[in-house]
Amino acid sequence: MDAPSAVRGQRSNGLDDTPLRRDPWAFATQLALIGIFILLFIGFLQLARFVFLPVVAAAVIGILMGPISDRAAARGVPQPLSALLLVLLLVGILSLLILVLAAPVSDWVGKAPEIGARLKDKLWLLDYPIQAMRDLRDVLNPGGDHSAPLDFGISNLIQPALGLLTPAIGFVTPAIGQLLIFLGTLFFFVSARVQLRRGIVLLLPNGDARLRGLRVIHDAEANLTAYFATVSVIYFAEGVLVALASSIIGLPNAVAWGALTFVLSFIPYLGPGAVIIILFSVGVIHFPSITHALIAPIVYIVMATVEGNFITPAVVGRRLTLTPLAVFLSLVFWAWLWGPIGAFLATPLLTIGLVVAGQLFPSDKPVLPE
Repeated sequence: MDAPSAVRGQRSNGLDDTPLRRDPWAFATQLALIGIFILLFIGFLQLARFVFLPVVAAAVIGILMGPISDRAAARGVPQPLSALLLVLLLVGILSLLILVLAAPVSDWVGKAPEIGARLKDKLWLLDYPIQAMRDLRDVLNPGGDHSAPLDFGISNLIQPALGLLTPAIGFVTPAIGQLLIFLGTLFFFVSARVQLRRGIVLLLPNGDARLRGLRVIHDAEANLTAYFATVSVIYFAEGVLVALASSIIGLPNAVAWGALTFVLSFIPYLGPGAVIIILFSVGVIHFPSITHALIAPIVYIVMATVEGNFITPAVVGRRLTLTPLAVFLSLVFWAWLWGPIGAFLATPLLTIGLVVAGQLFPSDKPVLPE
């Protein structure tokens, strides 16, 4: 067998030379450079969050508004006018949420010391497990410094809920500078999205790359819009059901808890957890017994379980269903990088990233007939 045939035989057998086999140090250097670039880019996003955070949020919201703008343009409405109307509509929705949530939230936050004392009196059953934890600490670490008491007080249970609630309200009431950047970027993004798409595609080198770029942009918009339009309707229905259940049970400010459920549902895992803690805390304050206070959280847990395991997968479909691990890791990363608004953007950015990765690195697996 001649040398070229041998080489072809090795390649056909999957023994083709890889960068690692040719020069492992060069391959390691490339990986190191890529890793350094990623770390520097993450640091840059953190340092420039004042500008990048509202810009990215505006781009995500603008993608969701894109189909509405396209339908308005098809009926003869100029894109700048439709963009202005959509921005005003968003401002109106945010103002309505602030109006509904501001009074009850500020009232409950102002009563935090009184609420903590009342919760401590009602949840006296927690004294026994707390004392058991102290005894376990003494057994496991008998020589340690126990000057600082092991505090599992009620204030520590309320604080995480308030810590999630305050940023959630802060999402709709950002700083003036970031708000102006967000609204300005959103208006120009929606009004010039067609020209922006054309400009991005023209930057690509050849016809195949431009065709793939158009496919990436189209699929990202379609998937993101379909997913969030669907879950928005589901979360709105969930908020309405929470408001109705709270009113029937007898919780005060039922509309506020329904609106808060709708807002926090867009934050995976942390949002529903905060809703459960808030409903339980309000129930403990308002009702005379713990059993009565558990009704609202149990109703919400049942609704969230049915929604997450049956309704959303059935309505959204397998193509748009995100892996829970990927959603969780995306939530951790963006919440760490950009705080509560980053947690809100975690799922949209993950959806866009998966669509782009699917187009740039298509799967070669055969499609099996159903």
